[in-house]
Amino acid sequence: MPGDPAQTLALQITRQTGASLTPEMMASIRNLYGDPNANLLQQYIDYLTSIFTLDFGLSVSRYPVPVLDLIAEALPWTLFLVGVSTIAAWIIGTALGILVGFRPGSRLDTWLTPVSQFFSSTPSFWIALILLWVFALTLGWFPSSGGYDPNVPFQINNFWFVLSIFEYAALPILTGVFVGFSGWMFSMRNMMVTTTSEDFVTLARGKGLSNSRVIFRYAARNAMLPNVTGLATAIGGIIGGVVLTEIVFTYPGMGYLLYQAITTKDFPLMQAIFLIIVLAVLVANFIADSLYVLLDPRTKES
Repeated sequence: MPGDPAQTLALQITRQTGASLTPEMMASIRNLYGDPNANLLQQYIDYLTSIFTLDFGLSVSRYPVPVLDLIAEALPWTLFLVGVSTIAAWIIGTALGILVGFRPGSRLDTWLTPVSQFFSSTPSFWIALILLWVFALTLGWFPSSGGYDPNVPFQINNFWFVLSIFEYAALPILTGVFVGFSGWMFSMRNMMVTTTSEDFVTLARGKGLSNSRVIFRYAARNAMLPNVTGLATAIGGIIGGVVLTEIVFTYPGMGYLLYQAITTKDFPLMQAIFLIIVLAVLVANFIADSLYVLLDPRTKES
């Protein structure tokens, strides 16, 4: 990405103070981003040291606010949005997958399959724009932007403040549910179709057990394993996927913060956000692998 972060910061300081910077001041600004005379190896060591000490530097666009402070403000909003929408999409998609997978070709399967394919093939920002236009701008049922009601005191123990958080997050969460449920439904449906043809399910039916017991006690219990382990991976990967949703709704999370960093060429902030996204994916994959070992004892033998 073209641009000079030191020059961008210098222009920001000039706009704030109205004073022109001397060459000595410009040299001091460049030193904020590391020693320009150091070799490449030393610069890399300094970069790793700053990561482990959580010293991501100062934000260019909001100088002199530390990058870590901006991330600490935005990260909880994204975790809330991602957590609620992903878990809701997982529950809905898994439940629908169990129902249509137990009886493939049924009327419910014939109706749900094209509907879910429509949502899975539609970009998230299109769904977000449709929900915004219908429920916020046309009907006025939900707010169109922001993360909470600015007229309510910012106190986490305030009931009305918490209620406003859910009110402002309703449409972004609904966007995530529409985008995500189809993948879980297809995955669970395919596993159910495979599992219901196994001998132990046939034996359960032969014993005269009720359909509900065969579905949930035998078929779904074994078919759900990929969806359970995939949930952890999805939560980690979707953090980078809510950028467009947060931009549409001006939601004060990591995605909208990344958008602001890109438009203002705030390199320290961009680097820190990308690092957090990568770490989230790595941690989620580790949790998914650990869950798979715990839920499927056969993997321990292999």
